Amino acid sequence: MTTMSSTQTARKASLDLYRAVWRWHFYAGLLVLPFLIALSLTGALYLFDDELDALIHSDLKRVEVQQTTQPAASLVSSALKDYPGTAVTYTSPATPESSAEVTVNSLTGERLAVYVNPYTAEVLGSLDERGTVMWTVRYLHSFKFFGQTPRKLIEIAAGWSILLVATGIYLWWPRNGRGGVVSVRGKPKSRVFWRDLHAVLGIFIGGFIVFLALTGMPWSGVWGAQVNEWANGNNFGYPAGVRVDVPMSNAYLSDQGSTSWSLEQARVPESIQPAVPAPRIGLNNAVAQLEALGLQQGYSVNLPNTAAGVYTGSIYPDDLTQQRVIHLDQYSGEPLLDMSYADYGPLGRWLEFGINVHLGQEFGLINQLFLLAVCIAIIVMCVAAGVMWWKRRPSGAMGVPPLPTDKRVFRGLIALLVIGGVLFPLVGASLIVMLIIDWLIVRPLQERRPARQG
Repeated sequence: MTTMSSTQTARKASLDLYRAVWRWHFYAGLLVLPFLIALSLTGALYLFDDELDALIHSDLKRVEVQQTTQPAASLVSSALKDYPGTAVTYTSPATPESSAEVTVNSLTGERLAVYVNPYTAEVLGSLDERGTVMWTVRYLHSFKFFGQTPRKLIEIAAGWSILLVATGIYLWWPRNGRGGVVSVRGKPKSRVFWRDLHAVLGIFIGGFIVFLALTGMPWSGVWGAQVNEWANGNNFGYPAGVRVDVPMSNAYLSDQGSTSWSLEQARVPESIQPAVPAPRIGLNNAVAQLEALGLQQGYSVNLPNTAAGVYTGSIYPDDLTQQRVIHLDQYSGEPLLDMSYADYGPLGRWLEFGINVHLGQEFGLINQLFLLAVCIAIIVMCVAAGVMWWKRRPSGAMGVPPLPTDKRVFRGLIALLVIGGVLFPLVGASLIVMLIIDWLIVRPLQERRPARQG
């Protein structure tokens, strides 16, 4: 009988751990790489959403600058003349070259975005609400295009992406004079070229993948909604400390149009109806009041369509400090609720900042170009992983990395399951499913294959 030396035991333990990590890196890649490619392609496009929409829809969104503009109410009237229905939202031109936008609930039941020249009140045309090319790209990026259930895949993909990066760093880490490459060797015909290309790109952009995964989590179907409710659920959907001691309706701000993540569950207040019938202040006066309160151009005004409705002015520009929502009483014109980015809680401010960077809005063009480079690098890294796997894959097999001889190394995975299940429920559940598949299906097949070959 022979016994292994302490050095041999250590090497065996190290090899078992390496195999276990490699195995789960493979599984993470198998699940995540298609998502990473899709998210990187759509994300790279959406980084330049304003620029591309202005170019693609220039006939609707661009106008010639003139001396004087028409009142907001006149622009709304022009929109309703060409597209009869009920005006829902008025959006002021963001720049002197921009058109105004009026959201209309048409008589046929459609919700349209009608574009109007702010200088002449000429109607330029219409699209379905959020019917621009870049809104389609955004819906594809968030999987919202496919309904609510597929959106939950975003949370799973984000969690597995973090696992992919963590295991990838371990596999790359120098050991026994191997690994730790920082340059690409070989030629494209060789497997080592694609392995090094995958490893080098992964080690340089891994931190950015984790950042994008974490900052994409707020949009996820389970974790994002839970965190939002936890942060704002006890104050009518507003951050703690924001004054909400006014009558509140059951309508949500997000139902009326785009809003920030922190305000997706915010309720809309109600106007205080006077004892004696009184006229509304009207859109022109509401616009004048909102501008006097400091709203930047490009703001939207949700119009009251009930006796208790309010004028809601909001803007969510690239500059986070300028985010603002103001609700005006439709009779008195007095602000019922006025809040900005500074009113968000610490968690809300951190998440909104991360989201803003994620969208390419923070730090201007430099951030856009940098994230574009990251998206391209992610796509190349994913392609390299696929080519590397194809060149390594045995004929007629998936090429799943070998099992560790000592199954005790999976205890670390169990700990990961517990942590993942607590922090990100869907990620934890998917890890459990994959563990069951690996244990009951893949492992027996791998153990039988050498026997058949022998």
